[in-house]
Amino acid sequence: MPLKPSSLVLALALFASGMARAGDEDVKKRFESRFPGVTVTNVRPAPMPGLYELFVNGELLYADEGVNYVIQGTLIRAADRRNLTEERLEKLKGIPFAQLPLDLAIKIVKGDGSRKVAVFEDPDCPFCRRLEQDALAHVDNITMYVLLYPLEGLHPGATGKSARIWCSADRGKAWTDAVQGKANPTAAPTCKTPLEPLKKFAEARGIFATPTLVFEDGSRVAGAIPADDIEKRLSAARSQQRN
Repeated sequence: MPLKPSSLVLALALFASGMARAGDEDVKKRFESRFPGVTVTNVRPAPMPGLYELFVNGELLYADEGVNYVIQGTLIRAADRRNLTEERLEKLKGIPFAQLPLDLAIKIVKGDGSRKVAVFEDPDCPFCRRLEQDALAHVDNITMYVLLYPLEGLHPGATGKSARIWCSADRGKAWTDAVQGKANPTAAPTCKTPLEPLKKFAEARGIFATPTLVFEDGSRVAGAIPADDIEKRLSAARSQQRN
């Protein structure tokens, strides 16, 4: 039975969609074959015709269909000067809050604890100290989940300090004292720690810097952002949760 025009259009659209997805997979395979050991976690046609965007190790790259050329940089839409790379990265880097390993976190409750934020932190990271002292200290009514992520290459000894914090009787106090420079943890690092699984989790999601904050709506931001910015993001996340 011959297809009606509307059915034919729909069939062609579905066929084209299938071809596009197959093309995405081909680009992924070509990229991974040219860069052994590298995994592409997301690929799709880029806003600029002729290019594909590839999400690799927390970074957005661009390549032609044959992966003969790879571009590492920022894609700006000239008409309105929008940073398309930055906008796309913010979506790709999001982590659903329910997928975070919160059972491996140090839980600190302030006020009624009604708002939530998870933070990947290193006790010897100066930016973590700034975040804690200049921003989070002035934010109330939150439950903060500290995910210990010592960057040993940058801060030698941070791994041992993190282990002592985790093995402390009062982890919250030990963390706060350490990150604010009040006192070093003294507990023996003999207990089982979550440092290795947390490191694997972070690296698999392209988190390589501390502090990195993840809000309830899944949005994430790296750096010692100010208290006002944290308040705005907490409010936006709660509003989205209600909707």
